[in-house]
Amino acid sequence: MGTMGLALPWDVRITQQHLQRGRVDSPETTSGVSSAAAQVSADDAALAAACQAGDLRAFERLYQLHGSRMKSMARNLLGTSSDAEDAVQDTFLKIQRSIATFRGQSSFATWSFRILINTCYDTRRGRMRKKEVSQDEPENPEAAPRPEPRAPSAHPSLKLALERAVAQLTRQQRDVFLMYEVEGMRHSEIAGVLEISETASKNTLFQAKKNLRQMLEAPRSSAAEAR
Repeated sequence: MGTMGLALPWDVRITQQHLQRGRVDSPETTSGVSSAAAQVSADDAALAAACQAGDLRAFERLYQLHGSRMKSMARNLLGTSSDAEDAVQDTFLKIQRSIATFRGQSSFATWSFRILINTCYDTRRGRMRKKEVSQDEPENPEAAPRPEPRAPSAHPSLKLALERAVAQLTRQQRDVFLMYEVEGMRHSEIAGVLEISETASKNTLFQAKKNLRQMLEAPRSSAAEAR
């Protein structure tokens, strides 16, 4: 699998979240968060009901709310903006076709992102099948997808090494890492999308980071010994 062009500055995203984790919320802040969450839940349910009633404006609203985040996640999973656009379009078609099957066992947004994740992996499986069919054909370097322009805040060689390391994680580790550290999703959201527990999401993230540190530290150690 080729390297992935990650959409957001890794160091900025991770630093901000580490700071947030160290914050102690006051009772007033916690109450405000609870009220906001309740409002989001009510809006989510209303949007799902409108989509199930066939209201096209509701589908447009769903796209306005989540389209950008979906494209970012799809690009991190697939590597190019064009593939991400196609995946998001396919996702919304699938949402329209299968909206009647939505039972509200998770939030409408979570259900929609689950369809996106499955669509992205269908795309990747299709790539692998095409690669197997054409493996005897000479490779055209100009036809290979190129990573998207990366954030200027990180050194290109470091970002490339990180992308390659992320690509070597297991599917679940990669999904959890990208959703949490790159997309800024909460463990409760990740658990809903991947249909795992929050504890499993946290443990998977821990293991993903541990594996990434080991993969990234090994080349540096080798380089130091060579000197």
